[in-house]
Amino acid sequence: MKHIGMGRRAALSLTVGLSLPAFAQPRFPTRPIRLFGAWAPGPNQHMRVLADLMSAQLGQPIVIENKAGANGTLAARAVMSEAADGHSLAQMPSSVFRVPFMTPRPPYDPVADFSYIACLTGYPFGVVVNANSPYRSWADLVAAARRRPGAISYGSPGVGTELHVVMDRIATIEGIEWLHAPYRGGSELTTALISGTIDAVATASHWSQLVLDGRLRLLNVWTPERIRRFPDAPTLKELGYDIVATAPSGVVGPKGMDAGVVRVLHDAFKAALFSRESQSYLEGLDQPTVYMDSETYADYARRQVETERELVRRLNLRME
Repeated sequence: MKHIGMGRRAALSLTVGLSLPAFAQPRFPTRPIRLFGAWAPGPNQHMRVLADLMSAQLGQPIVIENKAGANGTLAARAVMSEAADGHSLAQMPSSVFRVPFMTPRPPYDPVADFSYIACLTGYPFGVVVNANSPYRSWADLVAAARRRPGAISYGSPGVGTELHVVMDRIATIEGIEWLHAPYRGGSELTTALISGTIDAVATASHWSQLVLDGRLRLLNVWTPERIRRFPDAPTLKELGYDIVATAPSGVVGPKGMDAGVVRVLHDAFKAALFSRESQSYLEGLDQPTVYMDSETYADYARRQVETERELVRRLNLRME
């Protein structure tokens, strides 16, 4: 029954035809990659280190466009409207998981609206006071807040950030009331603290050099263990709080990215992250490596969203 069979030439022609689209696909990336940074240029310096390392590996420049503001969510929002071809990415700070539950009209879905590529690092948070402050220890600061409810002020990078949330959690545990003063970034926080406008600052390690220079006093750190360069500063766990906060931060793209493109980007980020240059830079910032592959990071996001939803409800956090 020859009309059912297929001749060798026809079969070969069909095989080649089916293969053509795969061979015709251009190699990724084909043009420069834009990476929306969630913070100001200073805090994004490590991302620039990674971008330089990855550019050499991928054969295309990676251009960082800073989108600071809105509690670190502007970068993630910006990438949502970009093509899902891997040429537009965004830095994903942990605040992105929390903000949708702090507003009556969520601007995005933290799980459904993004393709998760890799988690990279965390942050060395801590609380500092002026070196001439009367608060010599964390216990001193807490005691003052207990004596004068609402009078002791602390600054943070904004409402709903990890710093604000943890300080709220501590206030609840201690039965005290802080006066929260949100600022736009590390330089503003430092200026306010040194000028005496606020009593304390809860932020990432913008304070490192000022503490080493003796201008600020570090009362605690929020890392799992004490920071090597600041051995006298206790962790929150050592102070009796069951809290470790490093705010894992990674990179995402728009939803619907091709799995092969995600894999290329993940491998490039991982290689850059664990390079000697990158690890040396992080060590100089006391910044922990918090690596997760694409699947693990997406799973972490799903679990973290539920955690944040409950935390916002329990602490009654709202955007101001």
